[in-house]
Amino acid sequence: MTSSTPATPPAAVRIPAEGRYRLDPARSTVSFTTRHMFGLGKVRGTFALREGHVDVADPVEGSSARAVVAATAFDTGNATRDTTVRSGQYLDAENHPDIVFVSTGLTDQDGVWVLRGSLTVRGSSRPVEVHLRRAAAEGERLRLLASSRIDRYDFGITAMKGMTGRYLDVVLDLVAERA
Repeated sequence: MTSSTPATPPAAVRIPAEGRYRLDPARSTVSFTTRHMFGLGKVRGTFALREGHVDVADPVEGSSARAVVAATAFDTGNATRDTTVRSGQYLDAENHPDIVFVSTGLTDQDGVWVLRGSLTVRGSSRPVEVHLRRAAAEGERLRLLASSRIDRYDFGITAMKGMTGRYLDVVLDLVAERA
């Protein structure tokens, strides 16, 4: 017979009080970097968070999260590129205005909390992992810093291979208020 003990969270991750927290779109940032021009140039941009929530459970492994990002709010500061990425060639934001993440589990993986879930882009859902880098409760507010690498090919977005980066390195800087 074996026994298990609760995983010790990494030092930068302080488990907040149990409960529901609503993500604050005005205080949260979803940013990314990718490459273009055959990997020679770096592109930085943002998406706007539309809504979401984090439910902290006891034990923490039972926690869950859901976030909705506006595909229509893709922004790199280059109007021509942004219009192209929002078009049917890439995100098809007119027909698929939301990019949705729904968690399926939280585990401590070698000292890093990993939130596994499903990401839906352009109507295609694929599993993704979000790595929690920092978490801290400040009164009734929860602050989270997390990252993930998204492969656009997984979602059938394969336009302009070589000219457009395959991977997006996403950083989530999220603020949530206790609901």
